[in-house]
Amino acid sequence: MSDEKRLTRTQRRILIISLVPLFMSLLSVSIINVVLPAISTTIDASSSELQWVLTGYALSFGVVLVAAGRAGDVFGRGQLFVIGVGLFGLSSLISGLAPDPVILNLARVLMGLGSGLLNPQVVGLLQQYFQGSQRGRAFGLMGTVVGVSVAIGPVLGGVLVALFGDEHGWRSAFLVNVPFAVLSLVLAKLWLPASAWRAVGDDTAAAAKKHDLDPIGTVLLGLGVLLILLPFVESSGGWFVWLALPLGSATIVGWVRWERGYAARGRTPMVNLALFRTRSFSSGSIIITLYFMGVTSVWVLVAVYMQQGLGHTALAAGMIGLPAALLSAVSADLSGRFVFQVGRSLVVWGIVTCLLGLVATIAVVWLLTLGIGSEWWMLVTLSLIGIAQGMVISPNQTLTLQEVPLRYAGAAGGVLQTGQRIGTSMGLAIMTALAFAVVAADGWDTAMIWSFAAISVVVILAGFVGLGEVRRGRRA
Repeated sequence: MSDEKRLTRTQRRILIISLVPLFMSLLSVSIINVVLPAISTTIDASSSELQWVLTGYALSFGVVLVAAGRAGDVFGRGQLFVIGVGLFGLSSLISGLAPDPVILNLARVLMGLGSGLLNPQVVGLLQQYFQGSQRGRAFGLMGTVVGVSVAIGPVLGGVLVALFGDEHGWRSAFLVNVPFAVLSLVLAKLWLPASAWRAVGDDTAAAAKKHDLDPIGTVLLGLGVLLILLPFVESSGGWFVWLALPLGSATIVGWVRWERGYAARGRTPMVNLALFRTRSFSSGSIIITLYFMGVTSVWVLVAVYMQQGLGHTALAAGMIGLPAALLSAVSADLSGRFVFQVGRSLVVWGIVTCLLGLVATIAVVWLLTLGIGSEWWMLVTLSLIGIAQGMVISPNQTLTLQEVPLRYAGAAGGVLQTGQRIGTSMGLAIMTALAFAVVAADGWDTAMIWSFAAISVVVILAGFVGLGEVRRGRRA
């Protein structure tokens, strides 16, 4: 292995420090769906309280991402990382010991805040300490962690409930985070280099105080994202909840105007809007937002279809996506090694592979309506979507952040992840609403066909953006 590709001891340590809590924070997203019924029966949680177990985490996670990324750039990523991991671990402990739904939901909001604080720091640390092909490998390993966490979450949740029963099973799904959080805090203190505790480019921690965190911009963006996300994660709240969407859009417009004026006065805005004039960054942000808007819904719809449509157990519903998620992990690692040689074409081919998987899944369901074949053929068709995940998510992130100045890496990573959260929330709301509307009229088979067709349209739009970026690269 060449010197350029060989990782130093510091780089290997940063991967361990960063990716372990990232794994736990993403596991907490995928594990919760399986343990919700156990929560309902043991602490008498209503359907609306169960919904907030999901949405409270999603809202607080999405709202703080950009601000947390910018704070890491300004005050040192190590400090924000430690705060995020500490908050995530403490709130996991409270969640696991929660005596009632109110305490559980408050703790889940804090868990989301912890995840929102630590996730942009992971992106920023990988940007800061890895360059060239090493950065591609690092983001590839990050994609592997994402794939494994998605795969293991539903299976682990089912196993914990089966082993420990409803009462202790769902609690252990939260408590499992605690020792890993403690280990991550200890290793961060021991292993993170001194430069990780300072603002990028500063020689002393005290110099970071001279930086401007742009508090008004922080509040405006956080409020705007909250208002945009709210109707999609709380869609059952009635028509008036949707009034938050135009209010959120107006707030984002106000934020943009504020940031421009702030920069014109010689101050440092929370997000340098010049980032969006970097074509690779703006195109990559659109691609990943559209991709998450479509593909995230696949796994939710398949799980519900397997249980409600075909009568399988929750464990079987989780297992059908296991090969896809494991292949996603392998694909992400391999893609990370070749992302700079292939470029954005790799992302486009991943989108094409995803479309093949979607169309093939539609074909499997259609054949089932004719009494032909088996639903277990979806193990193969969903595996194509899993392979595509690894070819799209991590390579797109690597290429999108490639031209971003290091001092804005945290904020830029927060912008990317905020796009993912908004895309995920919108997609889940739209695709599940479409599916349940069709179920009422024509049953689950037809609902799966129509919802997967709608997902395909969104993925095709992401593909067109990717093709445009590939053509631009060839002309350059």
